[in-house]
This record gives sequence, structure tokens and C-alpha cells, in this order.
Amino acid sequence: MQTLTDTGATLPADAIQPRRAADFYDGSCYTADESVGYLMKRVVLSVVQQADKRLDVHGLTSAQWGPLLRLHTTGAAAVADLARWSLTDAGAMTRMLDRLEKKGLCRRVRSTADRRVVLVEITPEGRTAIAGVPPVLAEVLNELLAGFSRDEWLALKGYLKRMVANADVVRDAH
Repeated sequence: MQTLTDTGATLPADAIQPRRAADFYDGSCYTADESVGYLMKRVVLSVVQQADKRLDVHGLTSAQWGPLLRLHTTGAAAVADLARWSLTDAGAMTRMLDRLEKKGLCRRVRSTADRRVVLVEITPEGRTAIAGVPPVLAEVLNELLAGFSRDEWLALKGYLKRMVANADVVRDAH
């Protein structure tokens, strides 16, 4: 049986069962340079910096192309859902949407099912603006994966999905 996590990762049901925490790190000799979290953050920052450099010609930053790409991929979304997906707060997302709306790349509309809910839709101009983003992201990621075999790439994705699932379990437990 497969389980879909909050982050969209699909894993075998037994992969997200609570387990005893690993003991790989020791607080008495912990260094950030050897931390999986620190290394992942460095990779993410590299992806964002490289993508932002290359997407500057389109007038989009990572904070802007992220939500636009999500809207392009999944369709209209509530502001709160976009904020959750972007790992930001609703206030920051609202300010970002103000800028995107001013550029004509998205619009906010009331849900027909629940008038209290504000949905965000990508506009045709937004679809045009976002069209160049996936090729740039693919190029940046492929550059960072230089020297990896296909099996290593698949394994890495699997490891990261397991960590995301573990993070979901830890978050929900506390």
C-alpha cells in the first residue's frame, strides 16, 4: 500500500511508521559541516542562486517562480495552501501575491464553493512567464548532479523522500 504525505511524497505505508531515532550524530562532537541538514541547505541555496541568476532576464525570483510554478502545475490554490507548500507564512505569501498580481501573472478570486476562501489563479501572462522556468531548473539540477549515475540519482530521491516522510511524522507527533 502507498501513502501520500503532506509534501506529495508517495511512499510505502511502512516507510512512515514511527521508528527509533538514528544515532548517527553525537552532540558532543557535532559540526555543521557534517550535518545532512546543512549540506541539504547548501544544495538548495545553490539551486535557488543559480536559477535566480538565469531567470533574472524573465524578471522572476525564486520566491516568485515557486508559487507560479505550483499554480501552473496544479491549478488554482488557496493562499494558505500556497504558503504551506512554499514553507512560508500567509503574510509573506500575501505580499508575494501582491507583487505577482501587480505584474499581471496571477489573480485572486473568491471560491465558488466557500466565499471565505480566496483562490489564486495563474493568468495567461503568468503561464508565459513560467514557461522558461522548468528548463532552467532541470539544467541547474543536472549540473549539480554531474557524476551521479541514474541509480544514484534515484537512490538520492528515495532517501530524501524518506527524510521528508520522517519529518512529517515528527511534526505530527509534536
